[in-house]
Amino acid sequence: MGNWKLIQTMNMLNCPPASRRSWPARLLSVAALSVALLSGAALALPSEGDRAPNARVEDADGRVLQMKALRGKPILIVYEDKDSATQNQAFKDALAKLAKGDRYRRTIALAAIADVSSYDFWPVKGFVKDAIREESRKVGATIYCDWDGSFRAAYRLRRGISNIILVGKNGQVLFAAEGALKPEAQRKVIGLLRKEVEG
Repeated sequence: MGNWKLIQTMNMLNCPPASRRSWPARLLSVAALSVALLSGAALALPSEGDRAPNARVEDADGRVLQMKALRGKPILIVYEDKDSATQNQAFKDALAKLAKGDRYRRTIALAAIADVSSYDFWPVKGFVKDAIREESRKVGATIYCDWDGSFRAAYRLRRGISNIILVGKNGQVLFAAEGALKPEAQRKVIGLLRKEVEG
């Protein structure tokens, strides 16, 4: 019996490591790899033509906005955190010029959303609300808060990077990008906005 154990041990040492594992361990390894791959894929931005998901955000005073309430208008979503807020400043400046026309201001729904999920605890949350109110006054638009990351999850956005999404009047995604928009991408979004407004 002792020789049999020795032969078995020597065979195991000569086998590749994966085959030494029991089948449940191998199954768990495959499952873990699958979950890792799927969760990475889940962070892909919505594709053009996708139906925009409904998601909930709230302003600094707790007033709730459901994205489905904005359907029927083109919706421009700008989703950022404090570290990525300047990545698309040139694009936001171009939008401000476009919004000077009353027609665009009335027709386009702007959803400026701050990823504040890292600050959803007392007493910091109160300071963040004050800062969001102040910034909203400065820019002349309501800035909504994603306190729990549910908006980010629904739209499959990455943390720590500026995300721009344009949803058409029909509720379909017309444009989605992350990071600093190149000038040609900025022109594309503005062109799509004009097309949605002017028909």
